[in-house]
Amino acid sequence: MFQPKLSVITVVYNNVRDIERTVQSVVHQTYRNIEYIVIDGASSDGTLAILKQYSNEISKLISEPDKGIYDAMNKGLALATGDYVLFMNSGDEIYAPDTVTNIFATADDADIYYGETEMINEQGESLGQRRHKAPEQFTWRDFKYGMNISHQAIYIRRSLTSPYDPAYGLSADIDWILKAARQAKSIVNVHQYVAKYLVGGMSKKKHRQSLVERFQIMRKYYGLLPTIVNHGIIAFNLGWYWLKHRRTND
Repeated sequence: MFQPKLSVITVVYNNVRDIERTVQSVVHQTYRNIEYIVIDGASSDGTLAILKQYSNEISKLISEPDKGIYDAMNKGLALATGDYVLFMNSGDEIYAPDTVTNIFATADDADIYYGETEMINEQGESLGQRRHKAPEQFTWRDFKYGMNISHQAIYIRRSLTSPYDPAYGLSADIDWILKAARQAKSIVNVHQYVAKYLVGGMSKKKHRQSLVERFQIMRKYYGLLPTIVNHGIIAFNLGWYWLKHRRTND
């Protein structure tokens, strides 16, 4: 059986409310070849005490100040030794206990595995599937109309990864995925839910900055004119989506 080593990386700072759900979703996986790395930004709210309860199941735990989420994620990436890496940050969850087992049973030795994401609220209640459904076949060109695969729902061969670009404070994950996907030879859709995503993160709170960064990243990969045109299509699709759902709710 194909059983590669998976490095799961969680970054957290002062999130005592959600961190245990995330940790449990990792340590309760039926798949055993997992290296679990947790990077804590020197939390002061009880988060670290919860993490220490799982010290026997966390491979590497670092608690120290950092320069932001992507600096913390780069620390985790530098410590990773797995064949594949997955970022499952505080508040998000691996979908079910058998998720990782099922993913690697789908196909052997792919460069990237990906699946669908379920959104959840602060109470852990389902809000349904993301508006951007994962494409049937994913390539690096597929982000031109928006990020249609969640960061939590993509498993990337570690040898294809590079550090997150600190120039992007909110959207470096898009750049990181695109950079790896452009190198990938084999990308597999596992056709199942693989992650739960807690809505309302920093990119929502600083929406304008997030949009500016996303435009810059898209311009870098797709060119200026195509990016302008594609953003017009994104705006139209978003407007149509809300109009349709508003009618449904009415």
